[in-house]
Amino acid sequence: MTEHPSIVNHPTVDQWIQFTDEGRVIVHTGKVDIGQRISTALAIIAAEELDVDYERIDVKPAQTGTAPDEGYTASSMSMQQSGTAIRLASATARRHLLGLAGRLLDADPLELRVEDGVVHCPGHKDKISYWSLAADRPFGIPVDQAVSIKDPGTHVWIGRPVIAKGMIDIVAGKTLFVHDMTLPGMLHARPVRPPCYTAKLTDLDKATVRQLSDDGISVVRDGSFVAVASADEFAAVKAAERIAAAASWTLTSKLPTGDLYDALVSNVRLSRPVTTGGIPVDESVPPLAEPPAEATVTLKWRFEKPYLMHGAIGPSAACALYDEGRLRVYTHSQGIYPLREALAEALQIAPQMVHVVFMPGAGCYGHNGADDAAFDAALIATMIPGRPVLLKWTRDDEHAWEPYGSAMVCELRGSLNSAGRIVDWSHESYGDTFIMGRPAAGRTGSPASKLLSSKFRAVPLEKTPPQPAMGPHVGIHRNLEPLYTLSNPRLVKHLVRGLPLRTSALRTLGAFANVVAIESFMDQLADAAGISPVELRLHHLADNRARHVIQLLADRMETDLSNSPPSRGQGMAFARYKNSAAYCAVGVELEISEKASVRLLHAWIVADAGEVVDPSGLTAQLEGGFIQAASWSLYESVSYDSQGITSRDWESYPIIRFDNVPEVRTLLVDRPGEPFLGAGEAVGGPAGGAIANAIYRASGLRLSQMPFDSHRIRSTALSE
Repeated sequence: MTEHPSIVNHPTVDQWIQFTDEGRVIVHTGKVDIGQRISTALAIIAAEELDVDYERIDVKPAQTGTAPDEGYTASSMSMQQSGTAIRLASATARRHLLGLAGRLLDADPLELRVEDGVVHCPGHKDKISYWSLAADRPFGIPVDQAVSIKDPGTHVWIGRPVIAKGMIDIVAGKTLFVHDMTLPGMLHARPVRPPCYTAKLTDLDKATVRQLSDDGISVVRDGSFVAVASADEFAAVKAAERIAAAASWTLTSKLPTGDLYDALVSNVRLSRPVTTGGIPVDESVPPLAEPPAEATVTLKWRFEKPYLMHGAIGPSAACALYDEGRLRVYTHSQGIYPLREALAEALQIAPQMVHVVFMPGAGCYGHNGADDAAFDAALIATMIPGRPVLLKWTRDDEHAWEPYGSAMVCELRGSLNSAGRIVDWSHESYGDTFIMGRPAAGRTGSPASKLLSSKFRAVPLEKTPPQPAMGPHVGIHRNLEPLYTLSNPRLVKHLVRGLPLRTSALRTLGAFANVVAIESFMDQLADAAGISPVELRLHHLADNRARHVIQLLADRMETDLSNSPPSRGQGMAFARYKNSAAYCAVGVELEISEKASVRLLHAWIVADAGEVVDPSGLTAQLEGGFIQAASWSLYESVSYDSQGITSRDWESYPIIRFDNVPEVRTLLVDRPGEPFLGAGEAVGGPAGGAIANAIYRASGLRLSQMPFDSHRIRSTALSE
């Protein structure tokens, strides 16, 4: 039996489950709820295995010292990690409590029944509750990884619609976001950013600083890091504007402004071949050989994706208090324990003296400005000890300073034989790091050096150049290996040096570009073979679950599109995220206007995520992922010049609006009893691929560079 990593690191029931004397059950998790409803799914799992009402379950927000350390809430692993751990812990707790109840009721535990935490033996009057057995008392037992879990046929809560945890408070306006915090004696702070990554502060007008100080506003500085703090928030905003005008900066270098995609394929790079299982090896890259003799058709394809923002609808924020050598930080970071280590290192404080508490912020998938804002707040708090500091970034800060998802180039070559089978496959992906930018131990460079402001302090921490990620389906090479059955595919990842912008984790990592490129190419190969895109995919799939979602999608689209006008284009795409998480097939119908803009009309999502715990939550995850991928595909691209980022607002960095969100029909393939499969990132690549293929069917134009906006459509049409 493979040991579960979360249980190995946190082996006792008490680290996961607790009964209180108020008749509640507290569930502990190391994962944070960023709007993806993971708290709801975990509560359902606990309610099911414990046989208690879902409304009794409270999922405790993660904080260091009490929550299990489960690393980051990332990589669509929350259900597989925390969900499975809580299921095993709950089942172990239930078995233990039934053993205690059996002795008190003089009954065989196997004959006992539980209704909402009350244990009884059929035919007997006596009852006893879980809370009388365990309230505010430790279990003192390990989680049994081999414990029997409930038969899916007896499920009461799993798969049942519920009101999401916290939803009522959100609707009623009672939810407290980190931005809304109010603490006694609190100061409001704003950072004053340099104009560019490479700027150094050379002068700060002393008269302005003195005037602000006379007005009760603190101006703090550490090298080129500057911030203001005031008891009045508006005063802090205006003070930041005055300091920005009073600061003089020198650019030590300029950003490179040559063709980004040429740089991706021509700059110095670290290249690794990727083998079966999506695993890179530290070997020389094999040269691209001639197509095999049996090849009758050989195609080449190059796809280009720009830098992308996380685009959180609210800027990053954090609150920090430094008092008597202890630091307390409230943050919407997705990794409270890695952040604690990074803060401790940066500020030279013992980790046990740093307490990090998760608070809700604007939802985001990946590494945006949350960790950086937490460090900003903590750094200011250490300069103004004893006063809580609530720091907020502006929209300009968020757009210009968050770490982006890397631009990528994907180069593919494939050959068909006379039977329409793929007999040759090469795929090379070029990009910057997707994971080494996060402030976590065990990655290239110190965690503290990954925090934005550490670069601007008087004693700066320069980042170590990242090394290639070598785990299976990580970073650039996520989903580089297709699930399709291909003989001896040539797969290569290139970690490129000398690129202009700061990058880190963004939803799907490299999978979005890789899957869009693969699925666009599969359609091109299908056309060359003279068969349908569905048929080509099924010919090259041995995985029956993959075949099932594709066939379900094809059947649903055929039914729904029986009367579709010929001017519209339809496309489909498929992937299994990381080749180990959820299966997802996506279909799209769209039309292209006379102004060359894409209008999304209908979308279909078919997903197999194993056993479905929270159908509404899973559906929301998939449909939200589709909308974000559609926005990436049609609208988004970070712009910059030699002086810095130029896309600093929603006008210069447009995202999808409600008027182009299509009607989405989602079909969940439920597999009771099967392991949970991560689904939060499964739809992104297939959504982008389906849009690309639908644009081709509507226009005859195979767009090779995102975003697929009117400019790209016109320029492609003129070049053909």
